[in-house]
Amino acid sequence: MVSPIDPTATGFLLAENRNMPMHVGGLQLFEKPEGAGPEYIREMYEAMRDVDEIAPLFLKHPYRSVRTAGQLVWKPDLQFDAHHHVRHSALPAPGRYRELFELCSRLHSTRLAWERPLWEAHVIEGLEDGRVALYTKTHHALVDGVSAMRLLQSVLTTDPDRRGMPAPWAAGPPRARSGGDGPSLPEIPVQALRSALALTAEAAGLPGALVRTLHKGVRNETSAVSFHAPRTIFNQSITGARRFAAEDWPIDRLRGIGKATGTTLNDVVMAMCSGAIRAYLLELDALPDTPLVAMVPVGLNAKQSHIASAEGGNAVGAVMVQLATDLADPADRLRAIHDSMQAGKEALSSMTQVQILAMSALGQAPMILAPLLRMQGIVRPPYNLIISNVPGPRTAHYWNGARLVGTYPLSIPINGMALNITCTSYDGRIAFGLTGCRRTVPHLQRLLVHLEDEVAALEKAAGVG
Repeated sequence: MVSPIDPTATGFLLAENRNMPMHVGGLQLFEKPEGAGPEYIREMYEAMRDVDEIAPLFLKHPYRSVRTAGQLVWKPDLQFDAHHHVRHSALPAPGRYRELFELCSRLHSTRLAWERPLWEAHVIEGLEDGRVALYTKTHHALVDGVSAMRLLQSVLTTDPDRRGMPAPWAAGPPRARSGGDGPSLPEIPVQALRSALALTAEAAGLPGALVRTLHKGVRNETSAVSFHAPRTIFNQSITGARRFAAEDWPIDRLRGIGKATGTTLNDVVMAMCSGAIRAYLLELDALPDTPLVAMVPVGLNAKQSHIASAEGGNAVGAVMVQLATDLADPADRLRAIHDSMQAGKEALSSMTQVQILAMSALGQAPMILAPLLRMQGIVRPPYNLIISNVPGPRTAHYWNGARLVGTYPLSIPINGMALNITCTSYDGRIAFGLTGCRRTVPHLQRLLVHLEDEVAALEKAAGVG
């Protein structure tokens, strides 16, 4: 039985090519339960592989033929091979996190074959600290980053003694498999299009909102549209090879900076990224004179909206934030980023949900259309990179007694956007997952050093730490 593929998922499938795999990934680190024997990791792998029944989401793959009139549809895999999708790997000695990130980088570089369901999971042993790693990747046509995180959470528990927990791809009672009750960022373009075509009463105020947004963009002020992103080394055509690096910091440490400066946790995260990118580009003698612009998904309380979003508000929008990379002082950068975020949120909060979706889709249009129309290098980038922050569980979680001690997102670099920074919070810490084109973003791991340096610089400027 085939089923239609929605326009957003179709867009992700058609935009994909050898240099631009369109899957999201996740790296989870687990501590083995007390008393675990030498066969624990093999048993963990077999428990994830030998699932009685696979959930329908993880059985379907894209397909088109004369019978489907050339249209892409989802088709169930009647010859599903669990050994292909769930794999057991080991790191070379000495089993440092450098070796783990290198393996994840290679795994994240390869496309998922359309002939099979679009996902893989790798149970990885050999870490020198005895932990177990789980790398998963799922095509963006199936789930977005928020949905992937919720899938993982759905099979975890806060009870360290609970056993019998299923794998995320196992069939069972309905779990959180969607992006939430409201739209996630990848859904913005198609929902905005549907709203515009329907000419709903709510969209009647769109022309005024459009004029105000475009006016802000032309004046180089924060809005949902940007016309002033400088060209950087990140904004080039990319190769298929990926490099991944990750680290986490205590949330209380970042909140301390925010409290002392009157800014939010997200402002501090953005300032960390800004300072790290500034230092990185200075090392390469590649820092533009004008500030870089980041596209930041935000959850908002939209006017007259009753739909809750995955990010905690009740509408999801995109703000183009000026990162103040032209400013040398970390306190000045934090203040400028705070003002830019505030202005963007206030602009979107005055709109209805339909208007927010439309504005966000308009702001993203060049980046969405360029890969689809093969126009990279012709369309000027509306922003230099994406920085997103996805909230996760606030307390420790377990899978069959194994404690989850870290979770790190891997995202999608695209042509003209060679670096993606995704953050996620878990159990009192916030993790930064950096995913970039291996050739276009050289020595990406240096950004981790610069992130730590920027935290220290912000603490010194704020008089904390």
